[in-house]
Amino acid sequence: MTTTLPLFWHLSSTSKKERLDASVKLIGALEQFQSQLVPTNNSRVTPGSGSDEEDGDEEEDEEGPSKSDGLDLLNVQDVSYSIRRLVRGLASPRESSRLGFAVALTELLSRIQTVTCAQIVALIVNGSKVQGSMSGQEERDVLFARLFGLTAVIQSGLIVRTGTLNTSASSATDASALSSFEEVIKELLVLGEKKSWLRESAWWTINLAIDALKDSQVAWRSDAGLCTIRQCFVDHDTWSPEKVALTLKLQTLYPDQDWRKLCSPAFKNPYLLHAGNLQNLACILKESGIEDNDGADVPKTTTGNWKPQLHFVWDTILDQLLPGQNSSQSPRGSFQEFFRIVVDESLFSSTASIERKYWGFQVFQKALPRVTQDTMPMLFTKNFMRTWINHLSKPDRYLHKIARQTATDVQAFVQSNPQLGFALILQLTGVNGSHHEDIRAINSRRSWIIEQLGGLIRSGSIPKNDDWVQSILDWLVVHGLFTVKKKIEKSHFLALHSIPNPVFSDEHRQSCRTRLLTCIGDLNTQTSVVKSGDKTSKMSAVASDGEFWVSTVLKTIQTLMADSKHVSLQNNLEDDVLVHCTKAQELTAHLKTVTDERQEAAKGVILLLSATVLEQYCSDEGDEINTEALEASIDGATRMFSPSKKSKKGRKSTSADTDPSAPEPVDVFVDTIIGFLEKSTAYMRTVGNQVFALLSGAVQESAIDLIVTQLERRDPAELLEDADEDVEMEVIDDEQDTDLNGSDDSEEESDEDVAGKGNDEDSNDEEEDIELRRKIEEALRVNGIEAATGDSDEEEELMDDDQMMAIDEQLAAVFKTRANEKKTGKGVDVQREATHFKNRVLDLVDTFAKKQPSSPLILRLLSPLIDLISGTGLDERQLSDKAKGILRSRITKSKDLPNNIDMELVLTIASDVHTRARKVHSSDMLATLSQCSLYLFRILAHSNSEKPLVQLYQESLADFLGRKNSALNSSFFQDFIRRHSAFAWILRNDLLDLSGRAVNAYRQGQAYQLLETLMSQLSAMGDINFSEVAEFASRLQKVSLEVVTDACTDKVSLSAAQLREVLKLALVAARQTQRLDPVSHAEIWQLDSWRSLAGRLSSSERFKKSAGLPKMCEQIVRITKPVPSVKTDAPAPKTKRKAEESLETEDASNVSKKLKRKKIKSDKT
Repeated sequence: MTTTLPLFWHLSSTSKKERLDASVKLIGALEQFQSQLVPTNNSRVTPGSGSDEEDGDEEEDEEGPSKSDGLDLLNVQDVSYSIRRLVRGLASPRESSRLGFAVALTELLSRIQTVTCAQIVALIVNGSKVQGSMSGQEERDVLFARLFGLTAVIQSGLIVRTGTLNTSASSATDASALSSFEEVIKELLVLGEKKSWLRESAWWTINLAIDALKDSQVAWRSDAGLCTIRQCFVDHDTWSPEKVALTLKLQTLYPDQDWRKLCSPAFKNPYLLHAGNLQNLACILKESGIEDNDGADVPKTTTGNWKPQLHFVWDTILDQLLPGQNSSQSPRGSFQEFFRIVVDESLFSSTASIERKYWGFQVFQKALPRVTQDTMPMLFTKNFMRTWINHLSKPDRYLHKIARQTATDVQAFVQSNPQLGFALILQLTGVNGSHHEDIRAINSRRSWIIEQLGGLIRSGSIPKNDDWVQSILDWLVVHGLFTVKKKIEKSHFLALHSIPNPVFSDEHRQSCRTRLLTCIGDLNTQTSVVKSGDKTSKMSAVASDGEFWVSTVLKTIQTLMADSKHVSLQNNLEDDVLVHCTKAQELTAHLKTVTDERQEAAKGVILLLSATVLEQYCSDEGDEINTEALEASIDGATRMFSPSKKSKKGRKSTSADTDPSAPEPVDVFVDTIIGFLEKSTAYMRTVGNQVFALLSGAVQESAIDLIVTQLERRDPAELLEDADEDVEMEVIDDEQDTDLNGSDDSEEESDEDVAGKGNDEDSNDEEEDIELRRKIEEALRVNGIEAATGDSDEEEELMDDDQMMAIDEQLAAVFKTRANEKKTGKGVDVQREATHFKNRVLDLVDTFAKKQPSSPLILRLLSPLIDLISGTGLDERQLSDKAKGILRSRITKSKDLPNNIDMELVLTIASDVHTRARKVHSSDMLATLSQCSLYLFRILAHSNSEKPLVQLYQESLADFLGRKNSALNSSFFQDFIRRHSAFAWILRNDLLDLSGRAVNAYRQGQAYQLLETLMSQLSAMGDINFSEVAEFASRLQKVSLEVVTDACTDKVSLSAAQLREVLKLALVAARQTQRLDPVSHAEIWQLDSWRSLAGRLSSSERFKKSAGLPKMCEQIVRITKPVPSVKTDAPAPKTKRKAEESLETEDASNVSKKLKRKKIKSDKT
């Protein structure tokens, strides 16, 4: 062994040559040593573990694991040591040791014939166990060691070795067995399931085992194949690319198996590459997790981390679809369908990620050398050519490098196969390689520009300047709402300096309008510095001149609408909508003149009206425009800011002003805002929150009730019924409109009615066809193709195949939109929408609490928020957390308190809070209720009306100490004592009395803890009447002495820890009385009683081991000793300890002289 030890070091070398040289020398030396072995007659090998009785009791040697593995029976010491050393080295993280040791182990196992597969597998498994104390790196090392070890067993051929080991004259052991093969497959499957990044390597090793089994001559070969099928398909029903590769291999080797049953329900056809399986196969091969709603047609797949190397399953698939010219295997399946569905429509789809497209290029490169003249056109598909051209066109594209590599591979392929050059040119210049890709690139660039412009507005890290922000908004307005007819280079609108060519498509116009509203919403949440004279202030949703951004956009629209020579409005609004928009803008101009205390509310109404008008302009053509919100806002603004209210002469009020049933104007605005929150657009939500922030000062009780109503929990069945009623009402309205628009003559015959209906239907169909034709012509014009205007064949011949392929995507989008318009809005999760809506309503509550903390209406929000927190389920956790944050962080911690409060309402809420606290079984909810109670106490204390709430605390304290099932805890009262200690002093006698009647010893101990906290807060109460303290301390002393005495005589059952709480309370009380009056406090505490109590505790059989209890009694005695009179001319103490004692005595004397009576200040914190 001394000659082989130096060779192990070089197995870890980073040099491949050194590792191989060391492996050759090591294997050669071991073979030479093994040849000199003389077997004995009494040797015996046990199959499976390889252990024997002699070695079973041996302990581990200095250098490796136990020798009970049986390696020493038929091997020399150098060989058995080397095998153990090589297996151990697989887990070493040093340099390249894992590679070197794996190669040496594989070669050694293939050379020697004196080991069994079971021995080596057991050695590998035992040496690579994961321990709980391992770090992440150590766990990875042992997992890789197991993978490399099992791979070495397979590649060495040991797993299917047919020889036997002659251990004695009468017995022999097979080198490999079916059980060993099953164990290897099982360990590899477990390894792949344990870590996703090991799955591909583990299943690749299983494929190696199947290949070795196929070429072997073992008697159990067929049984091993069936066992593998059972483990991989019956025990593991999840599909992955690795399982697909193994399935294709096993189907070739075992065609008689029931593959239809094994592959179902994931695949309809037993052959995986069948055309009916390609959609599911595409989902598996791109390794994207999918959910199967039906549970039948879509397989359960596994996902893993993306890596640039292509999976080995593609080689297996291409071997069957494109075997190659030198292969004797005939092609199976349709390569054209496979490449179109699995590669082109999956990896190269328009929605595919860059990583998937990178895989697609690699698949193309693998398939290219295999194709022939007939199969080569199948590679140059539509999506591949689009992706290839796009990423090959510019060097800054993400996949430009692999696109160039693909072009190089194509060039090399043509050079080696000149006969395929012409076919390649046809593909590159065909329909998929058309020059119309430039138009698509322009449209793609426009989409990118629109996104980037929105990103500039959205980013909060970019300083905003009015000029460039306004230029972006103007650009979006021009291209989203107008069509440029004639350019004007001198215009300050940059978008009018040129006519876009090709024209903007409907999709891009819609994108501009959507991005415009998104930008306005983003600007509404950002603050700007507004200068007004010498003062500067920060405001939201406005430019630096103080004007709302949405107002500037409306000015741009008005300016462009007046310039009909150069631009035209894309979607013309109906006359009644234009009338409302005009009236809203006139009203906005009037609201800007409001300068009194209603100015902020007027700004909110201006923002509301302007935002609603802009939404009307940005609505899509063909959509039904709802003007109810705009009409209601105009009506509310007219009544709230009517000019007649300022006139000196009285005028007759309008019917809306005198109608008692008409809602308040601010209620109308709040109702409109709530309607905005129901919509899914971020623009309307941000506008609603900003408007409500400005109107919060004018909000009344009815508006708060309207908001609170939205937070009430409703049964999901009721929500579904309401949704169905809304649909029915829409149907009824449509029928009524049809009746109103029908024939004027009610006495017409039924035949004439039927004919009239038929004519109406034909008219509607004709209108729909005209609309569809207009969209198709728009798609043609975007791609540079003029639509046909006549019926002649000559005009039809002007459109060739290239042009038709160029507009394929636009036409598909038109028809897809047409199909979506006919679909109903079924399948909407009503409960989830209701949760999201409540979440948005909470934003209004948060805004009101932030803007109006001193409003008495704040109190009306407490109970609904508490109901929302306690009534939500697990699926509404976010809603509960948000309501909890508003209560605990926004309302209860506010420094400002509501004024002009309704005392009866406060007491009702406080009573409800304490009632809930006694029943709720959640510590988090109880903490929230505690903060609400403290907030209400602050409000009452501010009005000098705190006595009813103190009584509530007394009742809750009695419930806590006297009822076993009470949900209250000590923290509920600890918070009150610490925050309002002066008022909590009233509870002292209740605490002391109730402690003796506590329901159990645990609650009694908590009562003593509360008393201790209360006594420790005496210093925070200011100057308090010492007679009250002395009276209470005297009672406390008696109770403490009685409790401790009864505990010593076993009259009460208290533990040492609970007794320590009682003594600790007495000690704190003694210190506090000594601090307040160092002279007279000794009269309160009976020194002799505490001395005798200390002795009783020391002699008690139950507490004599608790030495700290008598010491605490002694501390009370020392504290309560009478303070001797201090002479002014006394010499200074010699030691530091005596100096401190003297100083404490002097301070205590001075405190007693300076003690004065003061008023108790109310707690304002």
